[in-house]
Amino acid sequence: MLRYLGQRLYTTWAVVWFIIPFVLIYPFQWYFSRRPTGGGVVHALNRFWSWLSITMWGMPVEVVRESKGPNPRPCVYVANHGSYIDIMMLFKYIPGFLNMMGKASLARVPVWGPLFGNVYITVDRASAVSRGRAMVAARRTLAEGKSIAIFAEGRISPMPGKELLPFLDGAFQMAIEAGVPIVPVGMPLNHMFMPDVEKDLRVRYHRLKIVFHQPISTVGLTLTDIPELKARVYAQLAADFLPEGAVKPGPSTWRAPAAAAAQDQPQPTNS
Repeated sequence: MLRYLGQRLYTTWAVVWFIIPFVLIYPFQWYFSRRPTGGGVVHALNRFWSWLSITMWGMPVEVVRESKGPNPRPCVYVANHGSYIDIMMLFKYIPGFLNMMGKASLARVPVWGPLFGNVYITVDRASAVSRGRAMVAARRTLAEGKSIAIFAEGRISPMPGKELLPFLDGAFQMAIEAGVPIVPVGMPLNHMFMPDVEKDLRVRYHRLKIVFHQPISTVGLTLTDIPELKARVYAQLAADFLPEGAVKPGPSTWRAPAAAAAQDQPQPTNS
């Protein structure tokens, strides 16, 4: 019972500190997102939002940077996708302006969605036209000397922390065509804090980890090298997984684990 109450209180705390920063910065985001040159300001506000929320949530975050110096700019950050806080983690721990490629449904999220759609790149992977437009926007971002982040799986994995979905080609294609490095980014524990669960919100206090691997040069590579490049990045991100992240957190319950499991089992019927 105490564990259950603690989880509900912490969920409330996390939600409050997700909403408060957004309410504070929303008027400024709304204004600058409608200005042709306001994208940098909006992203700075998003970085502040991410920093304040993650700080107030209070869980420890281990940041591993394999490269001793700063990551090259521009580059393509290729990350795994296991939770809705993945974007916030990238915003907080990647300095400077970062363009983001996200699914088109993000732009339809009430209130915040239009801001995301005005500043960052959205793509409907079921539409060839949308994919083409997104690639053009991404190439323009890289040509301007700005980095871009992409979730190579295309969506949240149903088994985050345990299994990656097959990688899509887009991130690797644009990096090769632009001649910019790829920086693999592993986030093996985000789903332990906030798993992707339909019709439910589960927040658990849990340590987090983000790993920035060594940049991978694409100079001299061609599109025929995409399968090998994908396999290399896939292996690096899969190697970031940790035993504690292999199972999604279960729903909150006031019952002891044994009692909860017993009640969830089908009961025998009388003959």
